[in-house]
Order: sequence, then C-alpha cells, then structure tokens
Amino acid sequence: MMTNLFSSFDPISSINQMPLNWTSTMLGLLFIPYPFWAMPSRSSLMWSTIASTLHKEFKTLLGPTNPGSTIMFVSLFSFIVFNNFLGLMPYIFTSTSHMAMTLSLALPLWMAFMLFGWINRTQHMLAHLVPAGTPSPLTPAMVLIETISNVIRPGTLAIRLAANMIAGHLLLTLMGNTGPYLNHTAVSMLVLTQILLLILEAAVAVIQSYVFAALSTLYASEVN
Repeated sequence: MMTNLFSSFDPISSINQMPLNWTSTMLGLLFIPYPFWAMPSRSSLMWSTIASTLHKEFKTLLGPTNPGSTIMFVSLFSFIVFNNFLGLMPYIFTSTSHMAMTLSLALPLWMAFMLFGWINRTQHMLAHLVPAGTPSPLTPAMVLIETISNVIRPGTLAIRLAANMIAGHLLLTLMGNTGPYLNHTAVSMLVLTQILLLILEAAVAVIQSYVFAALSTLYASEVN
C-alpha cells in the first residue's frame, strides 16, 4: 500500500538489501531486437535516419568548427529517450524522473563547458556577461543577472526533465487508483483517457529528450 502519492517513484526499494531500481537505466540494451545489428534492417535504418537528422540539427547549432561534437549530444538524446520510454512500461522504474539522474547528466556537461570556456576563451566569456548595447549604468546589474542565469542552467535542465516525466506518471497513477471505485461505463472512459494520456506521454518523452540535448548543444555553442 502506498504511503503517499510519490511512493511509486521511490528509488530506495530493494530486494535482499540490494537496490535494483537503478538497473533499469541500462535495461534498454536488452530491448534492442537482434535484427537491429544486421545491416541493413528496418530498425537500424530508422535509427540511422533519426541520428543523421539530429546530427544536422546539432551541427547547425554548434557551427562548422566542431562537427564531431554532435556525437556526444546524439548519444545523450538516445540515452534519455530510451529511459523515458522504458518508464512508460508497467513496473519499470523511471530513472529520468529523479534529480539524481538528471542532475548527474546536466552538471558535468555544464561544468565541462564552463571550465573549457574560462580556461581557453576567458575574454569571450567575460564579454558574454555584458550583452551588446547595454548602457554603462546597467553593466553591474547585467553582469549579476547573466552570472545567475549561467549558474542555474544545470538546475533548470535537470528540473525540467524530471518534472515533466514525473508529472505525467503521477497523473496516470492518480487516475488508475480511482478505477476500483467506478462503474463499468466510467472504467471504460478511464481506460480510454489513460490510453490517450499515454500517447501524450510518449510524445513528451521524445520532446523532453530533444529539449535536453538541444539546450546542452546551445550551451556548448555559446562557449565556442
């Protein structure tokens, strides 16, 4: 029995004192069909098309100076979208709905961008704190605002992904808990509503993965 609404998202549950929930992070590898590795196959061609499209999008954001950097962001998108979709399946722990996972992805990336920028492009990073055309009296305030907005970037990335994933799952859980107290007609409507909401959650899983990867790409392009 759930002690509160968020018990279904509890990452501490274990079997014989061994936490098993976080193993779902790499569970996506087990769902890759065998024909995927046979070239060419429908699944491999479909994923190659998606990866090449993302490569073109991220290459446009990064510019021509770092064409190989898109591999990192395409891999980041793939990792997040696999975990998001796995979380939509019953009895599978959604690791991307927890700050421990999302902040572990966002913070090292942001830290690497900041260290690279301040060590190798110090003047560019200092100039970025004051937007062009800023009046002289507003310069100290703009430096403070830009510094704060820069510092909170990993937090906003992590919170955006975790909040969007946990919100849909929580709504599905709340709707499912009302099922035993409804009549047959209401249960049919409830099932139809949950199916539609599940389709929406599948779209959110893809969109949030793309947003996370695209914003990380934008933060990297600002350093360059």
